[in-house]
Amino acid sequence: MNLMRIDPYRELDRFNRALGSAFAFGRPDREDESLAAWVPPVDIHEEKERLVITAELPGFKENEISITTENGMLTISGERKFEKEENGKNYHRVERSYGRFARSFSLPNNVDREKIQARFENGLLSVDLPKREDAKPRTIKITEGQKSKGAIDIQSKA
Repeated sequence: MNLMRIDPYRELDRFNRALGSAFAFGRPDREDESLAAWVPPVDIHEEKERLVITAELPGFKENEISITTENGMLTISGERKFEKEENGKNYHRVERSYGRFARSFSLPNNVDREKIQARFENGLLSVDLPKREDAKPRTIKITEGQKSKGAIDIQSKA
């Protein structure tokens, strides 16, 4: 279930910004900062009965987050909007990222897709992926060996 998001252009973009800021006077425009894709950090852990995906989404409301499943993929998406209020605010620095995001995760075969649940509290989204009953670990008891009816004894002739 490990899906690593790789952006080969992120380091190139970071280098380009550093180079540009070394030779630029003043602060860069907000539009230049929007080039980098924003993705919320996610933790995934496994418990005996379920897998849990936890995403950091500070400042979001429940109705601003979408969770969908389709073709074996679970997708968490939403948008953080930059609020440009001009009533006396003069921004000196804007470091928080804004814009649309989407994180997709491949659902393993042992997840019961009909019972997936999510909860959102204090900026943390937790998605519970319960394991199917037949996929949960179980202990098989070993019984004392007895001959069953119809069993064939094989004897070697010496």
